Formats: sequence, structure tokens, C-alpha cells
Amino acid sequence: MPYIRESILTTIGADGRVHIAPLGIIEEGDGWVIAPFRPSKTLDNLESGGVAIANYTDDALIFAGCLTGRKDWPLTPVEGCAVPRLEAALAHDILTVERVEAHDQRPRFFCRVTGSGQHRPFTGMNRARAAIVEAAILVSRLSMLPAEKIEAEVAYLNIAIAKTAGDDERQAWYWLMEKIIAHLAAAEAAPTA
Repeated sequence: MPYIRESILTTIGADGRVHIAPLGIIEEGDGWVIAPFRPSKTLDNLESGGVAIANYTDDALIFAGCLTGRKDWPLTPVEGCAVPRLEAALAHDILTVERVEAHDQRPRFFCRVTGSGQHRPFTGMNRARAAIVEAAILVSRLSMLPAEKIEAEVAYLNIAIAKTAGDDERQAWYWLMEKIIAHLAAAEAAPTA
């Protein structure tokens, strides 16, 4: 199995608009592979611009917010790059696309790191933040999973939230739970064939 690093990608469209999205990038030699699902704004921006910033952050609100429609996070310029980074990033890498492997559902953009920056210290691990990242990934796959799997995952992840969450993690959890509850309610109300 490949090493995957959870990050928040910033990309820029041909119209100059910045798009912020959580995405696991895949280690490939000394570079990274970005594999967004089709259709997506990240994919469109990579095809048109060929550059992304991988923002490495431990801010649970950003992961949860991006999956629940809250994508207005402060940005800051990156010297020598048209794509800005998250102000809240602990560190970032500029990823420049070198080649693309076509695929109907999930093309793979093979990137090399063309710049990096360190912005603030990492202050340690927290189980609630890890649970938020896992719950955010779960939310991104709701349409692919049965209700029983979703409910089991939420029950397990809630243990870390109950034991170790601070205010930001509780807020992030609330946002994600709103999305999950709405999905499960809609699935339950849908007529069966």
C-alpha cells in the first residue's frame, strides 16, 4: 500500500479563483501523485494550471469545513507561485505536474516538489484531530458506503472526540455530524426498488 499524506490542496482556475479541497496525496518516489475524482474543481484546475499547493495543517476545522461547504479560509501568497497557500498551514509544498495518467474516473497527476515552506511548529498529536480527518474522509465517501458502515465508523470515532476534543474539534465534529445525519435521513426516506 502506498503512503498517503492528508493535506488541504489549494489550486487556481483559469478564471483566477482559488479552490480549497482536502485530498490525500500519494507518495511516488521523491514526488507526489494527486488523484482527484472526476468531476472536480481540483481536477479542472490541475488540467488548466498544472500547479497545486499541498498545505499541511493540523486545523480540524479546515478539514471538516471543506467537506461541509465552508471553504472560505484565509490565504497568503507564496513567493514565485500563482497559487496561494492556507494561512493556517504548518508547512507547504508546491507541487508541479510533470505528467498525467488518464483515467475515466480518477486521473493521476504525477508531481514534483518545486518549493516548500515551514510556517509554524507542530505541537503534537491529538486523537480528536485524527478522528476529524477520518470523519472528513468518511463524509467524502457517504454515497459509496452502507448506512451500517457509516454508523459503526461514527460510533468508533466519537470515542476520541468525547475523550480528547477541544472547542475546535467539537465544532468540526458537529459540522461533519450534520452532514452525516442529513445523508442517513435522506437514504432512509428514499423509496426502495
